[in-house]
Amino acid sequence: MLYTASVNCMTDAESAYLQMRLVYDQFAKDHFNSPPPLQGKGSVKAIHYIQSFATDDNVTPELAHKIAKAFLRKAFGDDVQAVIATHVDKDHLHSHIIINSYSLSGKKYYANRKSLKRIREISDGVCKAFSIDIHPNLTGKDKSINHKEWEHKKNGTSWKQQIRDEIDKLIPTVNSLDELLQMLEEHGYEVKRSKYISIRAPGQERFVRTKTLGDEYTEDSLNTRIRYREVGAGNTPEQTENSKLQAAYVAIIGDVRILAAQRKKVPRKRIVTAAYSVENDLDVYKLSAQIAVINKDNIKSVGDLQGRIAKLRADYEKQRREINNYIDAHNRLVSLWEQAQLFDELSSKDKLLDAEQLQLTICRQAMEQNNIHSKADIDHLRNQTYSLQTKINALKDTLEKTRQRYDVYCDIAKTYGEISKGDYISNLVEEEKHRKTQTNKKKPHR
Repeated sequence: MLYTASVNCMTDAESAYLQMRLVYDQFAKDHFNSPPPLQGKGSVKAIHYIQSFATDDNVTPELAHKIAKAFLRKAFGDDVQAVIATHVDKDHLHSHIIINSYSLSGKKYYANRKSLKRIREISDGVCKAFSIDIHPNLTGKDKSINHKEWEHKKNGTSWKQQIRDEIDKLIPTVNSLDELLQMLEEHGYEVKRSKYISIRAPGQERFVRTKTLGDEYTEDSLNTRIRYREVGAGNTPEQTENSKLQAAYVAIIGDVRILAAQRKKVPRKRIVTAAYSVENDLDVYKLSAQIAVINKDNIKSVGDLQGRIAKLRADYEKQRREINNYIDAHNRLVSLWEQAQLFDELSSKDKLLDAEQLQLTICRQAMEQNNIHSKADIDHLRNQTYSLQTKINALKDTLEKTRQRYDVYCDIAKTYGEISKGDYISNLVEEEKHRKTQTNKKKPHR
């Protein structure tokens, strides 16, 4: 229920059914709840569309829901009666859109091959407006260079540097990689997520993978820079207890510091704008931050850590379900409040159009069913809506903190797994060897 919306009706199923039935019965020759005929096809009461996105389209639930609402208005106008539900329970995001086969003005909608072709074209157009690629061969080649790109080339500035600067500016303000990518989109950047993260600046012709921006901009590095930016310190923490977990971390931090000093590992910076040093090495800082968490949270063993991970996972699911229930109730209150406001507006008009008269009837029905009879009732409904939104926001903050702690604990468990198998140092050494090999290949032959 995180992503539901409705137009000219309530979002909950029972109320939407009653209000769609009212409109349908007004204009159709049969009744909305009439049974299907024994022979032949019955009349179409409602039409169901599914707008689906591939996993590599890099569409967030919020964006999919926004696209569905824009598509609905574009395809069917403002007097359509519809409910939208965007589902996130599958690998591919998809929105279910249910429309009444009659609009508030009595317009009949048809579902056939011709109408489906038109609907698909509108859907594609809306998706393109939101920078979603429909098919690679729709992108023309030999485009002329735009002014912004020409200006970059003229001034010798780099698209990559512009993206780096934007990422560096946003990292202190976000709590997760997903939030960083969302903020980039809000600042006009286009983002694609598949095997690698790719970004395109406003006016840039081609996407660039973040891993080509530098070792500080790979997905792992970005996660580390965000996750541990306020945790731990650059120096090796003292061992507070003689535990196997802490002892392994203290030993490995010393080894990684030696590798960093000898330039035998990838020189990732914690603070990108500062000179590289052992104290500014991202891997050293990550290990130091992780053992700081172990000490601060008094994690005594791997078993203790795994138990906390399991509890955090259960807490997260419980909190998520609780928030969904509150959001379901909030969506219903918002729909009801909107209808109450519309009722108040239409009631004050001297003369109503036929569609407005029908809207007034729908609103009156919703208010009667929910015991809203006066201005005081409407004010109480508004206060309920605000109060519930405040509660949802607080619960979302708690949920985000639970998720962050869960991510950190899982990261510590993964790191310790590599340490205990003897893979951590060897992976760093092999990574640096590979980096040097790739760098040498790019050097021009003399």
